[in-house]
Amino acid sequence: MKLRKRFYDSLISEHLRDQRQMALISGPRQVGKTTVCRERCSGYLNWDNIDDRRLIMAGPGAVAQTLELDKLRSKVPVCLFDELHKFSRWKQFLKGFFDTYADQVRILIAGSSRMDVYRRGGDSLMGRYFLYRMHPFSVAEVVYQNLPDPTRLYRDPKKVSEADFTALWTHGGYPEPFLKRDMRFTRRWTNLRLQQFLREDVRDMTQIHQFDQLEVLVNVLMNRSSDQLVFSNLAKAIQISNDTVRRWISTLCMLHVGFLIRPWYKNVSRSLRKEPKWFLRDWSGIEDPGQRAETFVACHLLKAVQGWTDMGLGSFELGYLRDKDQREVDFVVIRDGLPWFLVEAKHAETKVGPALKYFQNQLNVPYAFQVVIEADAVDADCFTNAHRPTVVPARTFLSQLL
Repeated sequence: MKLRKRFYDSLISEHLRDQRQMALISGPRQVGKTTVCRERCSGYLNWDNIDDRRLIMAGPGAVAQTLELDKLRSKVPVCLFDELHKFSRWKQFLKGFFDTYADQVRILIAGSSRMDVYRRGGDSLMGRYFLYRMHPFSVAEVVYQNLPDPTRLYRDPKKVSEADFTALWTHGGYPEPFLKRDMRFTRRWTNLRLQQFLREDVRDMTQIHQFDQLEVLVNVLMNRSSDQLVFSNLAKAIQISNDTVRRWISTLCMLHVGFLIRPWYKNVSRSLRKEPKWFLRDWSGIEDPGQRAETFVACHLLKAVQGWTDMGLGSFELGYLRDKDQREVDFVVIRDGLPWFLVEAKHAETKVGPALKYFQNQLNVPYAFQVVIEADAVDADCFTNAHRPTVVPARTFLSQLL
């Protein structure tokens, strides 16, 4: 299986060239974090390796000595710490290592759990790192591996090959199944990944002990991608409390099984009281074509808004729109607090729904798109029409993101 160059190769290389801060690369299990980072590092320490673990626990000085940081070099060495977040004192270790050796080494940290330093106890790493959230392959990443133009963010449209688009749609964007393109392998890989999550990630990184009930919740959610979640109904079905189901779903998001999108209002507090929509990170196992289409587009949009934010190009959010009259639009992308574009995701429907035009007019949104999976690519910029909702092929629109 031949590896393919990724957008994140350019992103991490730029960081190492321009920044002295540590780079924290977070993302789902088997998304390719270690592969991308190891291409750029001269020293590699993996917490899951018992010898490396002993070295890390010996302290920053022992690590520096092993990496020979006191030697004169033509360029600053790069050290990668893999799965370091499993170490209970990982922030304390990194703070000491960075503060002592920041001028002698560049530091990469990769981990499958979300590295949210503000929600865990211990010393703050404020000002000492930049976070990069890594995602599976997308349409844009298949055709572009360079960084986007920071003055406009979206790219020029570029045709994706039918083989690559079909592989993404069928096998998902995780590197191994996407590149192997064997349905038997994809099914086995997906099942094993879910088992590893339930048996290893939950056990190692949470305090959840009701594994049987959690497994029931996961199985329910595997069939509800793109649905609005009513926590009280889920709690009743699984026979746990509302607070527990909220906490467990938050854990599933933290461990990258799925993610939530909340309704967007100008008054942010209102959005927190409404039902969020749940999406799986891997759309390959979704049977319903409409649900798969919406999840496919949701994952692409999440990758774009998080990538633009992580690169310092602005503050971006992903939400959806719904009013009291049940008018709804699948997605709204918020740029620096204002709606930037609307997206309705469809598998084959090319008739524009009235809600798209209604919300574009009500909120004065520059762009509104109905993104259709089963539509041939068009050699035209989706962002040239700012006045009315436009039906656009997914092949074209998604190639202009990240």
